[in-house]
Amino acid sequence: MAEPMRRFVVGYALAAKKQQSFIQVSLVNLAKERGIDLIRIDTDKSLVDQGPFDCVLHKLSGEDWKSQLEQYSAKCPNVLIIDSPAAIERLHNRISMLEVVTGLEIKTETDESFGIPKQILIYELETLRDPNAWGEGLNFPVIAKPLVADGSAKSHKMSLVFNQDGLSKLKPPIVLQEFVNHGGVIFKVYVVGDYVKCVKRKSLPDVSEEKLSALEGSLSFSQVSNLTTRERNDDKYYKTMNLEDAVMPPQRLITDIARGLRLATRLHLFNFDVIRDTKIGNRYLVIDINYFPGYAKMPSYERVLTDFFWDVLKKKETGLDNLQVITCDKEARKLVGNSVCEGNDVSLPVSPLRREDTESPIQV
Repeated sequence: MAEPMRRFVVGYALAAKKQQSFIQVSLVNLAKERGIDLIRIDTDKSLVDQGPFDCVLHKLSGEDWKSQLEQYSAKCPNVLIIDSPAAIERLHNRISMLEVVTGLEIKTETDESFGIPKQILIYELETLRDPNAWGEGLNFPVIAKPLVADGSAKSHKMSLVFNQDGLSKLKPPIVLQEFVNHGGVIFKVYVVGDYVKCVKRKSLPDVSEEKLSALEGSLSFSQVSNLTTRERNDDKYYKTMNLEDAVMPPQRLITDIARGLRLATRLHLFNFDVIRDTKIGNRYLVIDINYFPGYAKMPSYERVLTDFFWDVLKKKETGLDNLQVITCDKEARKLVGNSVCEGNDVSLPVSPLRREDTESPIQV
C-alpha cells in the first residue's frame, strides 16, 4: 500500500483586510491540491499554543506579535517564519528602505543605470521651511512622504509640493524626495521567492516647467489623481500616458535588482516600484519597496504562491545545504529544518546574484 502524501501546514496571521484579499478560495483549493493546508492563526490566542505548523506566514506588527514569534521560534526552531520581523521593519523607514538599493552591486549595460531619487530626511521645521538648507540637487517639485511606512493610513498621506508655499502644510519628521518625470507610468515588480513579475500601471502625470510655474502650493496624491481624471478627456493625456506604448524595463536589469534586493533584505515576499527618467531615458529609479504587497492583483497569483510554498517547504523537508539563515530577533535563529519542532537545523534557500543564472526568469 502506498504511503499517504506528506501534507504541509502553513499557518497565516494577517490583518482582516489582508486576509480577505489574499486568502481567496482559489488559493486555498490549489494549495490543498498540492498537499498544503492554509490554516488561520487565531491572534486572540497565544501562538505557542497553536499548530503544529511547518511554516508561519504573517504580516502583523507590534511588540506583542514580535515577542510571540520569538517565543514560537524558541519552542519550534525548525519552523519556517516568513518573514523575519527585523527584516520587515527595515522597510518601515523610507530612508533605510531605499538605502538597500544604493548598496546593490549589479552590472548594467553601458547605456543604462539604476538608483534612487535624491531625497532628504528633515527633522527640524526651520530646515523644512528653507529649501536652501536642503543641499544641492533637490529642487521643486518634490514629493513629501511620512518617514514611517508601516501601511497605516497616516503613512500613505503623501503630497506633491510645487513651491515653497506648499511646505506650510507639512510637519517634520518628513522625507522630501525629488519628483522625476517618468511619462506617467510606474513599473510594479512583484517578488515571490525566486519568481519575479513586472507589470505596468498609470502613475502621476509629468510636471513640465510651464505647468510648474502655473501650479501653486501642493496637492495630496488623491488630488493629483483627481486632476489626472479630469484631464482624461484630453487627447494629449492618452498620447502621453498610454500604457500599451510604454516600453518595459530590460528584463535582465529588473531580475537582477529583484534578486539583489531579496538577498540584501533577506525577504521573500515584497514588491518594488520602478520609474524610468524620461529626461535621461535608460535611467531607472527604485522609489518604493513594500513587504507582502497585494498579490491578488498579480496575474495567476494562486499558482505563484502555491509554487513558492511548495518549493520552500520541500527544501526545508529535504534539508538542502548552502541555505540562508533568517532571524526572528537579535539572536540569529535557523528557522527551517526536517520536521516541525525537532530535527537538524538548516536554512532558507536563496540563489546567488549571477547574471547568467537562468532560474525563474522574469515574466512580463
